[in-house]
Amino acid sequence: MKSLHSVGLLLLGLAVGVSVSAWNATPKIAFAASNDRYEDFSMATGIVATTRNAPTEGVWMLDSRAGKLMGGLIDRGQGKIGSWAEVDLIQDFALPAKQHVHFVMTTGIITQGQSALYVAEPASGKFGIYTMGMRPDGQAGMSIRRHDLTTFRPIPR
Repeated sequence: MKSLHSVGLLLLGLAVGVSVSAWNATPKIAFAASNDRYEDFSMATGIVATTRNAPTEGVWMLDSRAGKLMGGLIDRGQGKIGSWAEVDLIQDFALPAKQHVHFVMTTGIITQGQSALYVAEPASGKFGIYTMGMRPDGQAGMSIRRHDLTTFRPIPR
């Protein structure tokens, strides 16, 4: 009798498990991004939409000391970095030259197959949003596009 009860519970558990998995059968796509830093240098990765159905990985590198943001695209066929694009963040954020600046950044997903890079400069209170993609003029290589530049707090006086 006890083994019949155990078999019944096992079958009930199996039926519930199959029902729940069938009810939630839509596969979920997981995207991952990674960030790391060392002193005044930061690196992050994110998805870049290069063609309609073939997003690939992009690498962002930020040199806070020089105020340079660089972005490169991984060539999936060759397993190498294709080309680099660069933005002068000192100029882009309209910061005084030779001022000590420090940038922080992280990536996030803005749409399926495309990451954005969020860059902040705490001393000035400025915040920018960037994406990376193929050059809009059709030439070979990458481009970095700034979508927004705003402040996240009043500038200290």
